[in-house]
Amino acid sequence: MYSAQGDYRNAAILILIGMMLDSMDGRIARMLQVESELGKELDSLADIVTFGVAPAMMAYYSYFSQFGLIGMGMAGLFPLFGAYRLARFNINAIKSSLKYFTGVPITAGGGLLTLLTLFQGKMPEIILPIAFFVICFLMVSTLKIPSLKEIPLPKYGIIVTIFLATAIYFVIKKEPQRFPYFIYVAIPLYVAFISYQLVKTKRKRNQ
Repeated sequence: MYSAQGDYRNAAILILIGMMLDSMDGRIARMLQVESELGKELDSLADIVTFGVAPAMMAYYSYFSQFGLIGMGMAGLFPLFGAYRLARFNINAIKSSLKYFTGVPITAGGGLLTLLTLFQGKMPEIILPIAFFVICFLMVSTLKIPSLKEIPLPKYGIIVTIFLATAIYFVIKKEPQRFPYFIYVAIPLYVAFISYQLVKTKRKRNQ
């Protein structure tokens, strides 16, 4: 909805919130011992919408809409390729290594496309479509991408840093009416979760 209204900042913030929550859901499920195959499939569907459809809509309304139906078809490639990548990951999850992903994850691809769309006005217009198709290719490629699964905190630190920096920017700009209010609940919850993980990791090392 924000993308259709041309409000790409709030659209980007909501996708970043999705990235934050996506980094938590699996660990919370394991912590509560409620993992299931149904949950994994629902998680994949949520990923397609949050990191496939939503970034593609941002790209469509900010650039591809000028090409009409062809532009709509081009924008639709992103969630399509992302869905293929997720399906391939799901059927190979047991065989896959903890050290790398095969192809760029849709979370990373969607996050990158979101940021490129957000800052499109500050760079040459041609960069967005080129990056769009490169990311599509990388998602379905067989390139080995380091997963960082064996490193528990840095990747979450990067996500929360970007997230908090964006939040602080909006607070400084004094535009709370344009800012999703539930973010003030999401930030403390995420920081609390990271703190919990730090304490938990430290205790394990001391045992």
